[in-house]
Amino acid sequence: MPRPLGDLEDAVMTRVWKWNRPVTVREVLEDLQQERSIAYTTVMTVLDNLHQKGWVRREAEGRAYRYEAVSTRAAYAAALMNEAWSRSDNPAAALVAFFGMMSAEQRAALSDAMRIVQGPATQEPTAPEPVVQGPAAQEPTAQESTVQGPVPQGPENPGDADRDPER
Repeated sequence: MPRPLGDLEDAVMTRVWKWNRPVTVREVLEDLQQERSIAYTTVMTVLDNLHQKGWVRREAEGRAYRYEAVSTRAAYAAALMNEAWSRSDNPAAALVAFFGMMSAEQRAALSDAMRIVQGPATQEPTAPEPVVQGPAAQEPTAQESTVQGPVPQGPENPGDADRDPER
């Protein structure tokens, strides 16, 4: 698990992630100097430390280096969340507390992420096929064809075999 980035490391990595291309110490320095007074050698040391920690890779360009992120900010955030969650003695309670802290927008993002992770095989069909069992199988009625979501089949709903298909 990566240790959380320090304030200056985070400020430098924010630029590397945002620009999403190999960057020089000078480029990062000039951008950081809009917010704070900082020396070239400080930025160079931070980027060297980030390289040694495995956050950036570097490629020589003349007497300098160009630095590029090894992974995304999203991957970094996910690793931090996973580490915090795995340290809990009650992961379910930790998730409940975490979800309780979320804004409506964050909960919507979580729902979207769950749909992406689960993939199309676990998503509800948009137009489910009606379930008609038994010898009286015929075209569904208007009411049956507008059912939203999956329709239980088999032993979960044994009364379906006896129902009147005209209802």
